[in-house]
Order: sequence, then structure tokens, then C-alpha cells
Amino acid sequence: MVQTACPCGAAATYAACCGRYIDGDADAPTALDLMRSRYSAHVLEQSAYLLATWHPSTRPSGLTFEIPKPRWLGLDIRATTQQDDRHAGVEFVARFKIGGRAQRLHESSRFVLENGRWLYLNGDSIA
Repeated sequence: MVQTACPCGAAATYAACCGRYIDGDADAPTALDLMRSRYSAHVLEQSAYLLATWHPSTRPSGLTFEIPKPRWLGLDIRATTQQDDRHAGVEFVARFKIGGRAQRLHESSRFVLENGRWLYLNGDSIA
């Protein structure tokens, strides 16, 4: 079996990193792990995982991916915060290209722990 690098940029292979969460073998143990796995799910266009890890109060009814497909270039975690046992934040920059133009998504995301699972709640774009 070929060992592929994880799209999130961690040193581990996809199977040992985000793959175990996306494939349903385990729940992400921290908000940071969930953030990394959601980035990988965007790269791999895994809409079912993205929706399943989105808090029901803010989850869209469906997801569509951009056409043309972005070429994801990397994830940079800028900061993590733990407000309490159930609330955490992750600031990140996701870099990508569409049609040869480099772009980036800089966001401060909020996560909540419910029933033992971290869920993406929402985020604010940072200019």
C-alpha cells in the first residue's frame, strides 16, 4: 500500500493523520485535529465529512465545490485557543490557486464539543 502524505501538512501519512477521522475510524480528539481534518476534507472534496462535523445550528443544507477545482497549496495554523472544556478556536490560513491565481483563506474558527465530538461552529474571515 502506498503511504501518502496528509493534505493538512502534518508529518504523518494521511491514514495515520486525518484519514482516520474522515474515514470514520475515530473522532478528532481536539478542535485543532478537527480543523486539520476539515482542511483535508476540503482538499479531497469529502462533503459528507464536512457536513457531519458542522454544528447543526450553523450547518448548510449542502455543499458544492468550486469549479474549476482549486489546487490546495497548504495549511498554516496561526493560533489555537481553549476558552473552556467545550469551546475552542483555531486561526488558520489555507492557501490555494484557482486558474493560476494564488489566493488564501484566513479565518478564525470556533469549535464546540458536544456529546464527546468536536464540531465546527462558525468562523470570521480575517483580511
